[in-house]
Amino acid sequence: MKLNPKSTPDALLEGCKKGERKSQELLYNLLSPKMMGVCMRYAKDREEAEDILQNAFVKVFQKLTEFRNDGSFEGWIRRIMVNTAIESYRKNQRMLNVIDIDEAHDLQQTLFDMNVLETRDLFKLIEQLSGGYRLVFNMYVIEGYSHKEIGEQLGITEGASKCQLSRAKAILREKIKKMESINYASYTG
Repeated sequence: MKLNPKSTPDALLEGCKKGERKSQELLYNLLSPKMMGVCMRYAKDREEAEDILQNAFVKVFQKLTEFRNDGSFEGWIRRIMVNTAIESYRKNQRMLNVIDIDEAHDLQQTLFDMNVLETRDLFKLIEQLSGGYRLVFNMYVIEGYSHKEIGEQLGITEGASKCQLSRAKAILREKIKKMESINYASYTG
């Protein structure tokens, strides 16, 4: 089934609310590539991301009547993707590697130039973070959750969320420094 150039998520919403399979399929085909990117940021591998995507779209279609047109429809779907990824994380009972707030203050805070790093490279580095660090980093930096919201979603304290983010940034910083030194060495060598 081909997408109509006029097929936007908002235009397909009414058909989906009526349970029209064609509208549901078009909506899925339109948004699944972008939403797969969201799922990949939270999953340990592609297979898990595909499971999250499928489960989230089932929820989208089940909860369509709950969408109140307060924001963008696509944003609402994205939120369901993130929440489903969090549920998957919890279900798999992965433990967050929580560090004490006092340890976070001891971490060296240095800045690095993000302009030299391409987006795909940064996402590859984020994927290498352990599950807990990656989850908090994505929720805070990419999705815009507050530390309080992250704590509530994950069942950790606000301080633990801040520590996780601080540690994730420190790990990313080190990975970027290594990447920059490798690139510099190959450029000069």
